[in-house]
Amino acid sequence: MNYLEIVGLTKKFKGITAVSDLDMSVRKGEILGIIGPNGAGKTTLFNMLSGFFPPSSGKIIFKGEDITGLKSHDMVRKGIVRTFQLSVLFQDATVLENVLAGFHLSARTGFWSGIFNLAPARKEDADIRKKALDLMEFMDLADSKDTKAKELSHGHQRALAIAMSLATGAEVILLDEPVTGMTPTETRDMMEKIKSLSREKTIVLVEHDMKAMMGSAHRIYAIDFGRKIAEGSPAEIATNPQVIRSYLGVKGYAT
Repeated sequence: MNYLEIVGLTKKFKGITAVSDLDMSVRKGEILGIIGPNGAGKTTLFNMLSGFFPPSSGKIIFKGEDITGLKSHDMVRKGIVRTFQLSVLFQDATVLENVLAGFHLSARTGFWSGIFNLAPARKEDADIRKKALDLMEFMDLADSKDTKAKELSHGHQRALAIAMSLATGAEVILLDEPVTGMTPTETRDMMEKIKSLSREKTIVLVEHDMKAMMGSAHRIYAIDFGRKIAEGSPAEIATNPQVIRSYLGVKGYAT
């Protein structure tokens, strides 16, 4: 049984088909890359996987359960989160406050325990704060914990978005162009972090930086006009004639 499976997924907008009868499988613990030209349907696919809007038809199955059409907050509770959902919501809050907000989505104690500062809530608050600080250390954000999100550099904002997503405890992280706009050094460091995350998480990655994609993904799906045109290892995708015509250019990509 596949960990995350997409079966015949289709999304139409007023007669325009953005994603068409797409089948895709994701294995637990892998980094699955999705590539394609602008307008290929990548963002629409992520929007459906993260519950931003429902598919027109088809199914999304996670760990054997049909989760098609769930809202984004329910997707998070099921264990699937997209970095985009959280990265722009708390620009006036500090880095620490943003990461704590991610943990809040999966906090176990109830509302009234928190209001009355009961022992279970105090214990959980202390545990969550420790985990938040550990996450910030991992993402190189510890020195910026009291900085407002809007004051961070572009690279650190991307790192914060990932930290917030990890704070939810989700098992599947949908990363939408995590290194876009970064310097080569920042890109290398971020991709190393993403690769280390796959020891505990399952990663679905959309990224236009082909060097980063080819150097990190275990498998890649190439889509165009909302349809899958190829799937395989980075080496297979880099030499696939249809992928080269549609996306990589006449010379392809040297792995």
